[in-house]
Amino acid sequence: MGVVAYAFLATRTPTRNRPADERSFQIKYGSKLKDNSHRLWIDQHGLYITLLIGIDPREGFFVAADPAAHNPTKFFIRLEFKDEHAETILAQGWHAWERAKRAGGFEEPIEVLVGGTKSHFLDLIRFERSAVGLSPGDRQLLAEKPEMMSAPARGLVEVASIVPKEVLHPLAKELALDANQILELIANARRLKMAVRGWVAEEHLRSALSHVPGVSRCERLDVEGGPDIHLSYRDQPLITIECKNVLRRVDQKGLIRIDFQRTRASKSNPCSRYYAPSDFDIVAGCLHAVTEKWEFRYALTADLPGHAKCIGKITNNIRVDANWGKDPTAIFERAYGNRS
Repeated sequence: MGVVAYAFLATRTPTRNRPADERSFQIKYGSKLKDNSHRLWIDQHGLYITLLIGIDPREGFFVAADPAAHNPTKFFIRLEFKDEHAETILAQGWHAWERAKRAGGFEEPIEVLVGGTKSHFLDLIRFERSAVGLSPGDRQLLAEKPEMMSAPARGLVEVASIVPKEVLHPLAKELALDANQILELIANARRLKMAVRGWVAEEHLRSALSHVPGVSRCERLDVEGGPDIHLSYRDQPLITIECKNVLRRVDQKGLIRIDFQRTRASKSNPCSRYYAPSDFDIVAGCLHAVTEKWEFRYALTADLPGHAKCIGKITNNIRVDANWGKDPTAIFERAYGNRS
């Protein structure tokens, strides 16, 4: 396995006006430039794994951030964590947790940090190979369920297919591989598995909604930045649905959480990070990161609370509460009612 490591020294240095229990590592190389934005190198072919990591050589542990969430990054920024995180890493050997960031008074997307002792360094490389491009909830689920990581590549084996060649899927015929071989290929190729997993929640949603009585049309959309699905209920005009993955941890009241914002925002308009009720009619929360089942809860965007600072936008701190339903039909009816 090839590794490209952006590595920095993690320390516990008491700093004025900072919490007493805070540790950190500073992301920087060389002198500060006027344009201090730097794009991290991520191998598009998957031969090298990129690490963005702070290392404490004295206590013998590391803390790794998601390179994709920091790409591009800025030099001369600090990535903080707490004494409690370091203590848990040293006690358990491996630990994952959420980190909320703030910039210019606005909350940025939640990211999941992963820490481990030096004996788990190869586990980190294996983890990052499987975690590239995952949402924060799925990243934490993968960190806590190492058995879900891609197995080491074993190469394609000749497997006698039990499916007659004349009934193979056209793609299997085109690739000259049977179903088992194709699945083995996906399981062992990080980029393939990432790409497939990114569509899985949306496909489960499309399948579930297609079987709802009264749904006459249900199609997935493949438009960058747009909603994921549009459908017609009881032959009425199309409504749009956005699929969102939930975070792994519930709140103090046991409510499931969604970090409801885009990954990037315009430098000139921080509010562009947040969604507006007009962007789509319904939000479908995929609960897999919490329940480990492909199930959904539904809410109207019009029912979601507004953002405290960005007028006309939806808050990023969403809770799957009483406004969310398991049966989508009631939400469909209300969506059409809001249009009339």
